[in-house]
Amino acid sequence: MQDFRANANVIIKSFNAEYRKTPLRIKVIDAFMVYALLTAAVQFVYMLCVGTFPFNSFLSGFFCSIGFFVLTVSLRMQVDPSSDEFKGLLPERAYADFVLCGCLLFLVVWNFMG
Repeated sequence: MQDFRANANVIIKSFNAEYRKTPLRIKVIDAFMVYALLTAAVQFVYMLCVGTFPFNSFLSGFFCSIGFFVLTVSLRMQVDPSSDEFKGLLPERAYADFVLCGCLLFLVVWNFMG
């Protein structure tokens, strides 16, 4: 048990040390990703407690939260300065793509809600 705690402390300390080097812009995107996942979790727990009566509404809200999480992960990958995959991509283009895809996601979810 002591080995597990020691290993966990080393992992947490190294993560914190590396995350301090992360730019504020990326930290804000990470916070939004956590918010999107928490929103999906709250919707799922609410559905388990209350029921699934308007099932399309539950699916719309849940898929919207998960969809925004996926779009935000894509944005984070494109905006991250340490990423080698998207070196030639401007951050403005990445944000414009994010907004356009978010509008398309909202349109699909709104259409699905009926």
